Amino acid sequence: MEQTFRTLMMKSIDNVAVTLQDVPPKSNVIVNVSNDLSLRITLKEQILFGHKFAVRPIKKGDEILKYGEIIGKATKDIEEGEHVHVHNLEGIRGRGDKIEK
Repeated sequence: MEQTFRTLMMKSIDNVAVTLQDVPPKSNVIVNVSNDLSLRITLKEQILFGHKFAVRPIKKGDEILKYGEIIGKATKDIEEGEHVHVHNLEGIRGRGDKIEK
């Protein structure tokens, strides 16, 4: 029997979801986006509780959307199922040195 892992994705526009428990590498997770939309994602690596993973490919420079909000930009291409964290995400919230005009 396949193990079920808890995840959270708030908005259909999000390109990341969050794990609600530690998930081992190569695990399949079901991300319930809405009553009529679920995504099946194979995680590339271990994702710890509270960490993000990509639910679709994200290109370098693309905005990272979590809970319907922009939380940063991708610093490199990110594959579906890949961990999204400081190694491939530059936060832009609250950065006075990154004000765009």
